[in-house]
Amino acid sequence: MQRRAGALERLAEIGPRVIRDHMPQQHRDFFAKLCFVVLGASDAEGQPWVTAIAGSEGFIQSPDDRRLRVTAARDPGDPVLRVLHPGSALGLLGIEPQTRRRNRMNGRITAHGETGFEAKVDMSFGNCPKYIQARCPWPGDSAAAMAQPPELLAGLDPAAHHLIERADTFFIATAHPAARDPQASAADGADVSHRGGKPGFVRVEGQALIVPDFVGNFYFNTLGNLLVEPRCGLLFIDFERGDLLHLTATGEVLQLADAGKSYAGAQRLLRLHITGGLRRRSALPLRWSPAQLSPNLASTGDWP
Repeated sequence: MQRRAGALERLAEIGPRVIRDHMPQQHRDFFAKLCFVVLGASDAEGQPWVTAIAGSEGFIQSPDDRRLRVTAARDPGDPVLRVLHPGSALGLLGIEPQTRRRNRMNGRITAHGETGFEAKVDMSFGNCPKYIQARCPWPGDSAAAMAQPPELLAGLDPAAHHLIERADTFFIATAHPAARDPQASAADGADVSHRGGKPGFVRVEGQALIVPDFVGNFYFNTLGNLLVEPRCGLLFIDFERGDLLHLTATGEVLQLADAGKSYAGAQRLLRLHITGGLRRRSALPLRWSPAQLSPNLASTGDWP
């Protein structure tokens, strides 16, 4: 992907400086003050999933610069927490929407129990605030999720359509095919990424989603993984109700010539063919203020 974008040589120089095998102190401090985090991991069949979990400030801790510890009760309804085990590849995204800050940690689970897990850091890097919508969280009803079992989905239903078509944010988990091997290199792990745009930037076409890829950091963590492992996991959050819509999909990268001129501001497109999923109502015990759209979205065009 970097070669296609003409960024290979530049990224070969920049990468070793910005992608570390440890967390700098500012990242460790950042994770420790978060109230929620986004996680991505693959199940036993290699299908990536993505979820979001919440906790009080301090529920994420870094005992040292190569370890991250997360307090999270084992939840059989959560498609990521239920598949974690020692050796699992993990993608972790810390994001603070109210300040538009985000940092990433990719690594492997070293311990997992009823009250949480610990991961070894393989990669630590920051991301710019582009396309993050500012919204402030407040506590919701943490008991509401316990009374509602997950709803299995064979594909997109009308409620999913409605949520996706008005979304300004979603998250995508991918994995390199070698990520299932505990002895794989750090570059063969799992990853989870943020995608943001104006409400309606994700188009629903039957059982597929079309997503524009705007100019970014040219790392291509997500798109690069999809070239070698098309399966991915998606997460859409209902920020008003705390509902989580987890979807499984296969992705393909399209050049703009393959989709006409209806996506102003995009460099390429991502087509996501939905294969299944589940809905978890009130699963995230947070509620959020209305979004203040990122000023960077002014350059991303308007689509009918």
